[in-house]
Amino acid sequence: MPISPSSSAQAARENVARQLRDLRRDAGLTVVELATRCGWHHAKTSRIENAKTPPSPTDIRLWCRTCDAVDQAPDLIASSRDAESLYTEWRRRVRTGLRQLQESYVHLYRSTALFRVYSPTLVPGLLQTEGYARALLSTNARLLDIPDDAEQAATARTDRSRIIHEAGHRFVLLIEEGVLRYQLGDADAMAAQLGYLLTVGALPAVSLGIIPMATRERALWPQEVFHVYDDTLVSVELLSAQVNITQPSEIALYLEAFEELRSMAVYGQAARALIVRAIDALN
Repeated sequence: MPISPSSSAQAARENVARQLRDLRRDAGLTVVELATRCGWHHAKTSRIENAKTPPSPTDIRLWCRTCDAVDQAPDLIASSRDAESLYTEWRRRVRTGLRQLQESYVHLYRSTALFRVYSPTLVPGLLQTEGYARALLSTNARLLDIPDDAEQAATARTDRSRIIHEAGHRFVLLIEEGVLRYQLGDADAMAAQLGYLLTVGALPAVSLGIIPMATRERALWPQEVFHVYDDTLVSVELLSAQVNITQPSEIALYLEAFEELRSMAVYGQAARALIVRAIDALN
C-alpha cells in the first residue's frame, strides 16, 4: 500500500513548485533577485520552490509578473488550488457546518457511475439511516470542537444517499463484520440501521459484502476507510483530514487492494446471517 495517502497531494504541490522554479530560471533570476523584486525574503522563495510553503494566488501573480510570464498565472493558480484540495483537514472542511459538508458531495455523487467503498469501522454513508448518521455526526462535531448541526447534517446525508435508488449508478460496498457490532446511538437506532442493511443490501444496484471476523489467513489486513469514484478518484478518510488521490498509479493500488478485500467477503444469505446475528446481539 502507499507509504502515505497524502503523497498525491505532495506530488501536486511539487509540480507547481517545479513550474515556478523553471519560470525563475528561464527569466535568468536568482532566488535572491526574484525575492527582492517581489518584495519578500529570499527564504520564502526557497520554501515555495521546495514545496514547503504553498504560494497564494497573489504570490503566483507577482512571481509570474516578475518573470515576464503573466499569461501563465491563471493556470498555475488553478493547479495550486487543486493541489491544496487533495489534502484537506476536516476542521477546514466543516467551517461552514456538517450539513454543508454533506451537500458538497452531491455533484460528485451524481457524476459517478460506479461507487466502490471499503469501511472497517462504520456503516458507509450511502447506507446510513438518519438515526445512525445523527449519532455519528454529533460525535464528529464534538471531536472537532465545532457547532453541532448533526440533526440537519443527518437529513442532508440521507437525502444525498437516495442516489442508490436512481438509475445509472452501481454500488459495491465492503465492510468488516466489526462494523455490525460497533454501536452508534442507542440500541433502537442501531437495530434500525442493521435492519436497513438487510433491505438496502437486496437492491439490484447494490452489492454489499461483509468480511467475517473469523476469516482465516486474510489476503489483506484491514485498511483505512476509502471510497473509489469510477476509476478517477480515491477519497481516503483519516482522523484529521480527507485525502483525495488522483494519481493513476495510486488509484490502481487502491483498486487492487479493494479486490483483495472483496475476495474475502461473504454476500447474499451469508451476509444477511451476519447482520441478523448482530441484531440478535442487541437484545
